[in-house]
Amino acid sequence: MTSPRRDDLLGELFRNPLDPGYAAAAARRGDAPPPRSGRWLTAAAMLAIGFLLAVAYHQVVQAAPGTTKARDDLVADVRARQQAADDLQRRAAELRAQVDQARDDALADSDSAARLRDLAAGTGTGKVTGDGVAVRIVDAPAQVDPVTGRTQAENLGLVLDRDLQDIANGLWEAGAEAVAVNGQRLTATGTIRAAGGVILVDFRPVTSPYEVTAIGPPDLAGTFGDSATAKRFKRYVEEYRMQFSVKKRANLTLAGAAEPPLKYASPVPVPSSSPSGGPTR
Repeated sequence: MTSPRRDDLLGELFRNPLDPGYAAAAARRGDAPPPRSGRWLTAAAMLAIGFLLAVAYHQVVQAAPGTTKARDDLVADVRARQQAADDLQRRAAELRAQVDQARDDALADSDSAARLRDLAAGTGTGKVTGDGVAVRIVDAPAQVDPVTGRTQAENLGLVLDRDLQDIANGLWEAGAEAVAVNGQRLTATGTIRAAGGVILVDFRPVTSPYEVTAIGPPDLAGTFGDSATAKRFKRYVEEYRMQFSVKKRANLTLAGAAEPPLKYASPVPVPSSSPSGGPTR
C-alpha cells in the first residue's frame, strides 16, 4: 500500500510545480523597474541613428542631379566625338575618291591606271565587288543564377578579339581575296585587338553582332564552313550559347581601307639642263 508520506509528496508536487527558488527570483525581476538611465541611452542612440540616416538621405538626393548631369554630359561628349570622327571618315573617303579619279584621268591613255586599281584592291585600299561569304557571330546572352535570379558576372560566351582574328585568318586560308569586319576593311597592316573591353579594328570600335564578310572563289563558303575554325565555333554555340552562322553572299561590296602613312620616302631625282642645253649629272 502507499505510504502517507509518499502521498503528501505527490500532492505537494501537483499543487506547487514550480520550485520556490525560481518563483522568488521571478517575483524579484518583475517588481524591479528598469533603470531610467538605460531608457534614456536607448532613446538617445535611436535619435542619433535616425538623424544620421536623414542626413545621408538628404546628401544622396542633393547630389543625384549633379551626378546625372555629369553622366549625361559625358555621354553627349562621346556621341559628339563619334559623330565628328564619322564625318571626318566620310570626308576622307570623298577626298580619296577624288584623288583616285584625278589619277585615273591623268593615266587614261596608259595601262597604269588599271594596274594601280588592281594593286589597291589587292592591298585593301581599293573598293572591291564580288561574290563571297558572310560570317556572323554574336555574344551569348548573360547567364542568370536560377537561385538568386541575378546575372552572373562572368560570361564565357562573349566574342573576343582573338575570335575575330581566327575567323579572318580562316577566311584568308580558305582563299579569300578581301576581308572586312563590320565594314572595316582589313589590310596587311590592319589590326584586331581589344582595349578596355572593346574590340578595335584598325583603332575603330566594333560591337556585337559581328559580321566578317569576304570576297573570294565560288567555294569560299563551303571551304570555310568545313574548316577547323568553323567547327570550333560551332562547338562554342553548343557550350556557351554563342550565335554563329556562315552564309554565301552574292554581289558583296567592300569599301577600301584608309591608305597607310608613308614611313620612308625619297624624292625622285629630276635631271637639270646644262647651259649648253644638254642634261647634266
